[in-house]
Amino acid sequence: MKIKAAVTPQTGQPFEMTDIELPELESKDVLIKVIASGICHTDVSGRDTGMVDPPAVLGHEGAGIVEETGFEVTDLQKGDHVVVSFASCGHCDNCMTGHPAHCRHYGELNLNSHIDQDTNKLVSRFFGQSSFATYSLVNQRNVVKIDEDMDLALAAPLGCGLQTGASSVLNVLKPEAGSSIAVYGVGAVGLSAIMAAKIAGCKNIIAIDLHENRLELAEELGATASIKSGKDVDIAEKIKEITGGGVQHALDTTGVDSVVAQAIAALDSFGKLATVVTDYHLSIPLEILALRGASIVGTSQGDATPQTFIPEMISYYKKGQFPFDRMVKFYEFDQINKAFEESENGSVIKPVLKMNH
Repeated sequence: MKIKAAVTPQTGQPFEMTDIELPELESKDVLIKVIASGICHTDVSGRDTGMVDPPAVLGHEGAGIVEETGFEVTDLQKGDHVVVSFASCGHCDNCMTGHPAHCRHYGELNLNSHIDQDTNKLVSRFFGQSSFATYSLVNQRNVVKIDEDMDLALAAPLGCGLQTGASSVLNVLKPEAGSSIAVYGVGAVGLSAIMAAKIAGCKNIIAIDLHENRLELAEELGATASIKSGKDVDIAEKIKEITGGGVQHALDTTGVDSVVAQAIAALDSFGKLATVVTDYHLSIPLEILALRGASIVGTSQGDATPQTFIPEMISYYKKGQFPFDRMVKFYEFDQINKAFEESENGSVIKPVLKMNH
């Protein structure tokens, strides 16, 4: 099947709109007409770092309408509205015990994409979907059916970035009502964490970022205090002044060594710092962790199970508790390079591409 895709021709190069061939539908596959796809930091890494084998098709926050299903697919049918999330094998010990985001085969199933130049066929799909395209072929395990009254274009970014931020708070940190939390970096992941912390009933919700516009939005979405970071700013001291001793919970979305050090220094006794960053190396001040009985934990996708957590986020949105539409800006599909540029310069928090059908 011939489709239109935004192709990464070489590492670090702009996207090019190209016609390519989609593989044949297999028994457990779902063919989806892509209505929209969010743009995430991991797409930037895919384009620029050599993560994928170009020419490739990125995109891993797809949403659309089911066009066709393989004969083993029983819970989805043509016309269903769906969000597409990460790929998992379904049979390893982590998948079998409710932790698909930590699938033993996560890397091989998600972190590559390639177009065979002899056949022009997409032979491996980014996050099992490669949703920067008019159609996407995915395994049924990636797919989450949603209510038809939910705007598909708006729902697209729920499949990764927003899920990661919200689930890292609600399912990994699990803050108690009345506790304190600090969120370092309030892009799409961090803002989702801010909203989740408000849902959880945190007393002190502290946003830390370089960008004033993001801090202002964080306060509108639930942050009770904000700190503009910088070289001469003692973030840990400011947090202790706000909380009277430190935070019980923290989420870092930056991966910046100095920021992580401040995050650890701002933890209260037995506090926990979660990190969602995958592409940086850190120097961790172990002495502070040891003396305070504090801990640091890594998480992929907030340890979420998309089939239950994405509908949960939609439910919060409909109740007015998770107004993630405030961070979204829509672009036409052929504006993909502009969307990436505005995301990288910080002027847009969550760009979403609308496909041209």
